[in-house]
Amino acid sequence: MDKHLSKYVPYFTLLALSGLVFLLWNITTVENWNCQTASTFYQLQNNIQSVLKTSERLLPVAFNYSYCSRFGQEPIEEEAGEEGYLLKFISWPEPPVLGLPLRQSSDPAQSYYIIQDSGELHVGGQLVVKVYVNNFLGQPKKHGGDFLVARLHTPELGAGVAGLVRDHRNGSYTVFFPLLWPGVVLVELTMVHPSEAVMVLRRLREEQSDRVFFKSLFRSGYLSETTVCNLCLPVKQQPLCNYTDPQTGEPWYCYKPKLLDCDTRINHAKGGYKKYLLTLYESQYFQSDVNIKIPIRAAGTDSVTVLPAVKRTVTRGIPYTYVQSKRRRLEFTPSGFYLRGLWRPLSGVVMRQFNDSSAVTQCLRGKNVYMFGDSTVRQWYEYLVARVSEFKELNFHSPKNVGPYMAVDTNHNIVLRYRCHGPPIRFTSVSSAELRYISNELDSLRGGSDTVVMISIWSHFSTFPVQVYIRRLRHIRRAVLRLLNREPATLVLIRTANPQKLDPESSLYNSDWFSQQLDTVLRVMFKGLNVRFVDAWEMTLAHHHPHQLHPPPAIISNMVHFILSHICPVRKKRRRDFLPKAILENVS
Repeated sequence: MDKHLSKYVPYFTLLALSGLVFLLWNITTVENWNCQTASTFYQLQNNIQSVLKTSERLLPVAFNYSYCSRFGQEPIEEEAGEEGYLLKFISWPEPPVLGLPLRQSSDPAQSYYIIQDSGELHVGGQLVVKVYVNNFLGQPKKHGGDFLVARLHTPELGAGVAGLVRDHRNGSYTVFFPLLWPGVVLVELTMVHPSEAVMVLRRLREEQSDRVFFKSLFRSGYLSETTVCNLCLPVKQQPLCNYTDPQTGEPWYCYKPKLLDCDTRINHAKGGYKKYLLTLYESQYFQSDVNIKIPIRAAGTDSVTVLPAVKRTVTRGIPYTYVQSKRRRLEFTPSGFYLRGLWRPLSGVVMRQFNDSSAVTQCLRGKNVYMFGDSTVRQWYEYLVARVSEFKELNFHSPKNVGPYMAVDTNHNIVLRYRCHGPPIRFTSVSSAELRYISNELDSLRGGSDTVVMISIWSHFSTFPVQVYIRRLRHIRRAVLRLLNREPATLVLIRTANPQKLDPESSLYNSDWFSQQLDTVLRVMFKGLNVRFVDAWEMTLAHHHPHQLHPPPAIISNMVHFILSHICPVRKKRRRDFLPKAILENVS
């Protein structure tokens, strides 16, 4: 047998050498393949990898993102001073010990509130409520830091107002409510998160800002690749593509594709959410029906009767009760309240109702309306287009819910525009050519009395350190000032954040605590400027509808009417404008 095989050895050797030569020839000529052939093999390789490792292919490497806030331009001394002030302004009380077991953490079911007895209550006065927080053992907490929200309401009247919660940092809180309508009013108090959960959220914000990650598609001919993108990426992993905005210095990076150049990027999209962010102890603080948005009960009555304002008046017809309350100094003056389901601002504008399309088009006649930001400002665009038949949308073949969008009413010379803000933004897919920063867009506007600008930017920044948001608002604020300097008659409205529905997972990315922190920064940074705030926080909190990221039509309608009331204000009358009519008159 061996003798017979030995005579075939030369043939096998020659065949092996031929195969080696053929392989070397293919290696040297593979560079001459056309793009389609290379793409076919490359995509086949990607498909095989995706089958074997689908869930891990786009996940970024775990690392500490706490330095993200310093990517981009370093703040100058004045900016650093403002940043320090803002961070101190939103600082949150810390528990003396971190990582307590669940039984020692704040329990909304064991906590309670007491309405303070202050005698007769009249419209124009205030209601004071004391809150006492206990742990799961029923023991009083000795420190503050729980995140509470409150509202006062009368369901029969469709009335509601937000309250102010004051933390005494010893386990007790005081809530102040202004009394704005007569009748029976109910107190509603909610623990959004216990103090222990808030500390976890703060850690995630500073150390895990990549818990929402992004991606971009790169394409050239038939060859395409997808890589991970974010505000900052580990530079030692692989080369980066730098997409920092040249005008603002806002940073953005993607990993460089292996076979394509950085200038072949065609889109931006949300990549996904990182999982398993919490330790076993930390996960105890995030349980539905246990410690996420749980009502706090009353120890005693949960309602009081508010009497009408005293009829006796003083100079200029101001109610006597209101004068007394001014001398007592009300602890909290909200931006407005609901009565019969309608929002009643307490200052700044007389609320009007635009209940038919002709009223809207007459108000917006000759206006250029620009809406910049996230999907919560896009709701206003969608509301107007859906309810005013005169608006005709132009088809830009934009992805659904992404934009940009434009609608026109040629008969009344009205143009509505919506454009999303630049990254970070968690939309499904945004064309790279349509990624614009709000400040750059504002700089391109002429402005004037025919120009209305609406801005909403908050939700997509909830996973990043607050410094990132401060930097973005600083650029927008400068652009707003430049616009108002060019054309002081330009109307600028800024939408605040709003509370939303939460569960154990969404709390880690979109908690109301994140939103409240950003909302506070927004209000402070734009305070004193010639802009109008649309107080979505109070308009959502005071309403009877459950909280949602995108508020329901009843709330959006009030927001739009509030905006139109600013665009088309009524001429001020010689009347008692110190309080809304609801306060000055009895409500039957």
